[in-house]
Amino acid sequence: MKVIIIGGVAGGMSAATRLRRLDDQAEIIVLEKSGFVSYANCGLPYFVGGVIEEESSLLLQTPSSLFERFRIDVRVNNEATSIDPAVKTVTVRDWLTGETDVLTYDYLVLSPGASPVVPPLAGIELALPLRTVEDVERIAAAVLEQPRHAVVIGGGFIGVEIAENLMRRGIATSIVEASDQVLAPLDPEMAQLVAEELVHQGVSLHLKDSVTRVTKSFVELSSGMVLNADLVIVSIGVRPEVGLARAAGLTVGERGGIVVDKFNRTSDTSIYAIGDAAEKRDAVDASATLVPLANIANHQGRIVADHICGRAVRPRATIGTSIVKVFDLTIAVTGWNEKRLKAQGRPVVVIHTHPSSHAGYYPGAKPMSLKLLVDPVTGVILGAQGVGTDGVDKRIDVIATAIFAGLTAPDLADLELAYAPPFGSAKDPVNMLGYVAENLLTGLSESIQWNEVESYRLRGASFIDVRTQEEFAQGSLPGAVNIPLDELRLRLDEVKSNDVIVNCQVGQRGHVATLLLRQHGYNARNLDGGYETWLHSPGSSSVELVGSSTTK
Repeated sequence: MKVIIIGGVAGGMSAATRLRRLDDQAEIIVLEKSGFVSYANCGLPYFVGGVIEEESSLLLQTPSSLFERFRIDVRVNNEATSIDPAVKTVTVRDWLTGETDVLTYDYLVLSPGASPVVPPLAGIELALPLRTVEDVERIAAAVLEQPRHAVVIGGGFIGVEIAENLMRRGIATSIVEASDQVLAPLDPEMAQLVAEELVHQGVSLHLKDSVTRVTKSFVELSSGMVLNADLVIVSIGVRPEVGLARAAGLTVGERGGIVVDKFNRTSDTSIYAIGDAAEKRDAVDASATLVPLANIANHQGRIVADHICGRAVRPRATIGTSIVKVFDLTIAVTGWNEKRLKAQGRPVVVIHTHPSSHAGYYPGAKPMSLKLLVDPVTGVILGAQGVGTDGVDKRIDVIATAIFAGLTAPDLADLELAYAPPFGSAKDPVNMLGYVAENLLTGLSESIQWNEVESYRLRGASFIDVRTQEEFAQGSLPGAVNIPLDELRLRLDEVKSNDVIVNCQVGQRGHVATLLLRQHGYNARNLDGGYETWLHSPGSSSVELVGSSTTK
């Protein structure tokens, strides 16, 4: 059996090494057009920042090490230029020698990855992308020239990571993002927390703006602002590399990725596609989706190797669990966000909580913000987001596992999770999300969201803040009346409207007050996530996001 794999890194090398473990006699050839076949591309921004000091730390395997251990024929600087499925051949060009060759195959695995999106702007050739080892070498060399100002075009995961690492190098850095928030997988009120952290750390953040021209010393924005820029990095996103597949007559889907079945076979059953170039099946609605994550590529590589060797496989849908570090914050997501659910017309119950990373009485507890999205009829978990300094990864991983296992939101309350004061709480934040979901889904309580406050005010609802007088004095919802929770029973006559919106700091005391008022005949609703969620929501935050330190 002869298998040719086009593209290395996560998907291609997972397929190659798994194939070798299953079949020691197979001929396996890996073609990689770059000079590096196996590297940790997720670590590239941290090499720029000096967190990872040696480039060699990013290089997981080399052609020689792969041959020594696995007898895999790895050919770097070799680009597959065409595929002929009818006769099962691949034409290859060696970029070092200029020679071309034609290779035959029994099975072909496409793992070409994705290429950076580079907008057609004046001077954009001066901007540097960040996708490969060669890219990071160019950026690292530019950093050694000690630029004073940098502009990052794009506020996605890679954009905020590279901005942090440029700041670490002492380079005044701006992020320019065309949309109204950073990190598109987050909902606006969660992304606001990230924006505040970026500004707090000195990044100049320009939202709802875009670059129109790049020069050697500055960039121009559509707003008319001009930013100093000795270094410009473009990180708008990526698109699947499907040129080879399209030219070979393979089916490319509406999302722009190669269409595959549950075994990752393309429209030609002798050809497989994996990784960023292949479409995935979304776990929420079974639609085609593009999720460029290394762990998914690794899993697909294993599926393909097993299927080629005749083993039973476990195909899976994608829930898109991902995580990123932004200075002192950890941001993690899984499943769909509220924006996408509403765009699809799907009803959703939204839950915000602000728990501590572990028991509050044990030193070092840190706050986090969690958001859970739930189907109002079935209780199915549709997605979750978390932002905080500690413990976010653990909670999102638990929720991602629950989604995979088909647990409902109330089931989260029943999970038996590890507890000791240094690590968690007797009622873990994940358990608490389950309790809140159960209360809402059963109709025990009702809530409103941060972006519904004004509409309820216009309806004439009363706003009751049940925090202490000291907390209330630090800031409150406009028009809210302060009746501390411990005094509420004795001061019910001060609640002037039957339609009442209750808030506390994070929602817990508000829940108690809401149930009390409902039992006394009031139509009471709790402000989900409390004053804390409203305070940091877009339009309510007092943080000025556009900095001026790099303005020309």
